[in-house]
Amino acid sequence: MGGRLPTDGGGDLVQNPFGSLDSLGKLPPGPAPSSPAPAPKRNRGRVDITREKAGRGGKTVTVADGFTGIGLPEKEDLAKRMRAACGCGGTVKGGRIEIQGDQRETVARILSEAGFRPVFAGG
Repeated sequence: MGGRLPTDGGGDLVQNPFGSLDSLGKLPPGPAPSSPAPAPKRNRGRVDITREKAGRGGKTVTVADGFTGIGLPEKEDLAKRMRAACGCGGTVKGGRIEIQGDQRETVARILSEAGFRPVFAGG
């Protein structure tokens, strides 16, 4: 086993990588911190969530209906988020969002996060 290593802390550093920054003087201020994104509006109205089978060849469809004050682009965005969360297909027809399968709980959660008040209606 060779010689022992010194443990007295050693000497000062010979080269400081940040030493040349002192010659720059005061640096300009950085960008201002950005404000957090505004929270979605709460209590945007009641939305009825129903499950339908009639006229669909025995297939179950979850329908969100009764939106007030939102346009087609926002409904399509909500439908896209619902399809992704449920892992199934869906569409916007006649102002209603239709999601394939019995997905009432997931649809209600997404609508709540968007500020709506989901209400289970019918069967």
